[in-house]
Amino acid sequence: MDNRRKIGTAYEERAAEHLRDLGYRILERNFRCRLGEIDLIAEEAGVLVFLEVKYRKSSQFGNPAEAVTPAKQKTICRVADFYRMSRGISESRSCRFDVAAIMGEKVQVYKDAFPYR
Repeated sequence: MDNRRKIGTAYEERAAEHLRDLGYRILERNFRCRLGEIDLIAEEAGVLVFLEVKYRKSSQFGNPAEAVTPAKQKTICRVADFYRMSRGISESRSCRFDVAAIMGEKVQVYKDAFPYR
């Protein structure tokens, strides 16, 4: 399990670097609460962005973004609600949910990958 965590952290860092290159400002990494975790929280063009990072070595098991199931999306939304509440961020502030999919060496960012659930 510890090795999986190290691998996950390395790919989250890779995603964060790629996102910075795209103009995102990373605000938090691995935000955790009793409801779950969000890999990265960032700001891009004034929008608060909650990001899930998914990695696959190859396409053998499909696109990594497909692993963000509706149940996972709902968890991310609940954690995002908690984050906003705990930081005093207005519900009227624009936010979206992106997925950073890493396959092999390629990073693909899916903006607005899923709606609030």
